[in-house]
Amino acid sequence: MPDIVQQWADRAARFAAAAHDLCGKHETSKTSRVISLTETWRELEGLSLLQESLVADALRCVERGVYRAAHVMAWAAFMDFLQSKLASDGLRAVHAARPAWKKFGTVEDLRENIVEYQLLEVARDVGLLSKPATKSLQGMLSKRNECAHPSAYEPGLNEALGYVSALLERMRTLRAKSI
Repeated sequence: MPDIVQQWADRAARFAAAAHDLCGKHETSKTSRVISLTETWRELEGLSLLQESLVADALRCVERGVYRAAHVMAWAAFMDFLQSKLASDGLRAVHAARPAWKKFGTVEDLRENIVEYQLLEVARDVGLLSKPATKSLQGMLSKRNECAHPSAYEPGLNEALGYVSALLERMRTLRAKSI
């Protein structure tokens, strides 16, 4: 008898996954689209515990319809990832590209003293980002700023999912690169 129950449970799970896959492609299916993004997140490797926590927070924000906060949390995860990547060589490449920054000996010093826009530029200068990727990320930083500060911008489900997904893809791409 337990085998039959397990078979039906497996069938139900496969049906639910197929239904979410199909429904996730339609505008009106919020739950399925969020589940699809959550599955994508689960497949990521190489994130620190903090980054995983920030991405999870962004996804919970999307699930609850708090789209501005989702942008902010996803950006925080991305920046932590990028800053860690910049520090992966002990900041040698960063200091070579920006000699005036030698007074900043740790990634925490950079976080406290250098604005994110400049960190994106130095990431390009040390070879982590291409010029088009840098420009795209600078636009995403502007979007994050609109969400983090009073503005008329009110993103919806599509914008929030697209934003989180794009940053996750950038992290996947950057994971394979080294300074």
